[in-house]
Amino acid sequence: MAGADPQVVVTLDAAYSIGLLPRRDPSGHKGTFGTVLCVAGSLDYLGAALLTSAAAVRSGAGLVALAVPGNLQSLVAGRVPEVVTLALAQGPAVGDVDPEAAFAKLMAREAAAMVVGPGLAETEGYGTLLMRLLAQSTAPMVIDGGALNLLARSPAWWSAVIARCVLTPHPGEFERLTGAPVGSADSERQLSCAATAVKFRQVIVLKGARTVIAEPSGRIAISPFAIPALATAGSGDVLSGLIGALLAQGAAPFDAACLGVYLHARAGERLSWRYGDAGLVASELPLEIALARHELAAHSA
Repeated sequence: MAGADPQVVVTLDAAYSIGLLPRRDPSGHKGTFGTVLCVAGSLDYLGAALLTSAAAVRSGAGLVALAVPGNLQSLVAGRVPEVVTLALAQGPAVGDVDPEAAFAKLMAREAAAMVVGPGLAETEGYGTLLMRLLAQSTAPMVIDGGALNLLARSPAWWSAVIARCVLTPHPGEFERLTGAPVGSADSERQLSCAATAVKFRQVIVLKGARTVIAEPSGRIAISPFAIPALATAGSGDVLSGLIGALLAQGAAPFDAACLGVYLHARAGERLSWRYGDAGLVASELPLEIALARHELAAHSA
């Protein structure tokens, strides 16, 4: 993609990230800290939905709701005790949803932020639902996993979007979205991410070692972390839930993405001190994220 060289805003470290922490009102209640609505999971990928919602709970959201097709609700209900589950009306195809009924049910929750896509079935009904959410919902939204692949099949999808979004592709998803290779060098990844954020008019998180975050102005932030232990299934689902929770607490999309990437990496680093560069499992990350946030907040005291 053509475009001017991006401006590197900052390397994500503790000194920068402290300033991004959402304020926690001592007199607040669960409504103060926002509801995150996760539209995630399918029969083959229920774990992604559970990891996403568990991460949102541990990242400071006041309430987390997980929406799945009705036939799957009994499989996720109570697995994360703090998470409310919603049954979406099913469509005619196996694993699909009725997009009109699902849209009405999701909008009734009045969420402060949404996370759409981790483990999501890439079906016609979900594709229609996703485009309607993007075009009609005003809640900020994290787009990941199956939702990114659905967008890749929708020409000029970004032209109808009113929601403020954070897209969190890994390199394969990024290449499907843009139709171009992401490049292997850090400089190539930075240029590609910045140009894509400008084109889509949304925040992009290009995941991987030294994750790149770009906003629609073309400015970028770079994570200094390269943690092999985080290269494990479900790690990205946890990041999506974390960013969604920060959005629900009032963080702007670029700030939520930067702080989320920092806390996620810091949690991975903390676990790597115990396990080394292999053996971390994604379900351990949400608690460690809470501890990493507490550690960061203590630096600002």
